[in-house]
Amino acid sequence: MKYSTTALTLLTVALTGCGSGDAAEANAAGEATPVMFAIADADLPSILVYKAATCGCCEGWVDHLRAAGFDVDARNVQDLMVVKRDAGVPGAVMSCHTALIDGYVVEGHVPAEQIKAMLASRPAITGIGVPGMPTGSPGMEGPGAKPYQVISWDRQGNAAVFADIDPR
Repeated sequence: MKYSTTALTLLTVALTGCGSGDAAEANAAGEATPVMFAIADADLPSILVYKAATCGCCEGWVDHLRAAGFDVDARNVQDLMVVKRDAGVPGAVMSCHTALIDGYVVEGHVPAEQIKAMLASRPAITGIGVPGMPTGSPGMEGPGAKPYQVISWDRQGNAAVFADIDPR
């Protein structure tokens, strides 16, 4: 099984606290203890998606989010560029739809697990996005899937790789 760098970082952070306190005592007694906390589907905030009415891949991504437990409010808009500009989406990250969730921006075909990882870790970023429309990303499934990256950015214009994804 392949793990993203975000998942491994979260696991590393969670494991650093396992050597002391009640968790260590429970382990010594042979009791099971949770290693990492995740957001339960019931605790997921609603996600507001702005998209074009005629975009089939956007509908595919919305379906992907719903299947992953998100409550999705999908709104068709005439001018997505206004939404992207107001949300602070960098030009290099832009894709076909923009979403807002719990103070973050999600641009393009970001896998639901990466959105959940962002919400669980609450990084000091503006949002995450998948530039363009890579084949193999949620909503863009099909033959010829290729690895792609989820990019994070902040208000100062700093961008970084949030996760490497290989859908093959």
